[in-house]
Parts: sequence; C-alpha cells; structure tokens
Amino acid sequence: MSLMQITIYGNEVLRKKARFVKVFDKRLNKIIQDMLYTMYKFNGIGLAGPQVGLSRKIIVLDTQEKGEKFAMANPKIIWTSEEEDTMNEGCLSIPDVEGDVTRPESIRVRFNDPDNGEEKEMEASGLLARVIQHETDHVNGIMFVDHLSEKDKRENARKLQELAVA
Repeated sequence: MSLMQITIYGNEVLRKKARFVKVFDKRLNKIIQDMLYTMYKFNGIGLAGPQVGLSRKIIVLDTQEKGEKFAMANPKIIWTSEEEDTMNEGCLSIPDVEGDVTRPESIRVRFNDPDNGEEKEMEASGLLARVIQHETDHVNGIMFVDHLSEKDKRENARKLQELAVA
C-alpha cells in the first residue's frame, strides 16, 4: 500500500464535482486500499477521492464502531431524516479547523460496490451517517466549512485564508 498526499483547502479539486466511477477493476481496488492506508496514517475516519487529488466519486470510511469499514463508489444520499444532530467536525484537508455542523441523524445512501459495480443501498445513523454525509459532500465539491454557523465561519476565517493561499 502507498501513502497518498492529502489535498489541502484551497486546491481547486476540492471544489469540483468529482467524476463518476465507471470501471470496477484491480486499479480501483488499489486506489481504495491506498486511500484506507492513508486515512489510517492520518488518523481519519473518512476520506474522499478529491482529498487525495482524485476527481473520482470514491469514499472510504471506518468509524471504528461495530466493524463499520466501507468503501463506496458513486455515493448518493437518497433520503435524510427530519431529526438532526449537531457535532463538532474537522477534516484532513482543512488542518486545525473545526466547528459544529448540523446534519440529519439518519440517511439512506445508494452507491456502487467498488468490487463489482453492483448498485446497493444502505441505511445509516449516528456517526456512520455523519461520515457518509461528510465524504459524499466532498465528492460533490462541498466542504464541512460550508455548513458552519456564521460565528464559526468568522472564528475560522483567518486560518482558512492562510490555507487557501499556502
């Protein structure tokens, strides 16, 4: 497995909608294994293609709860609960920036199994649902800082500006 470089806030790949995965082969499996390795090395619980410079709709996650380790291609959230939860979030692509983000407590996501391309659906709640939403945002060019309150945006403005010009 290879350690991949984390793309940092300000890089345009993070703001573009990623391309759909159409080929499900050994190369895709290698990318996923490298993404998981990178995620673990940087102590993350989720990672999306754009975060390693790949404009591809690929996400990996491991909440370290009940064996919840997943890789998904082309994730799309197709249902969200009305019940919401607010938690502090951070991001490997935005070092040293955190803030409270309100998201639906439960979701249903449709995705392709990276091993064979088979379309699947799953429901998730709690931390797993949050991580799927966070990473699915990434493949759609959205970052957690877009969800911050105005107060949190003001508090993090200087750090975000520094990252954007680095």
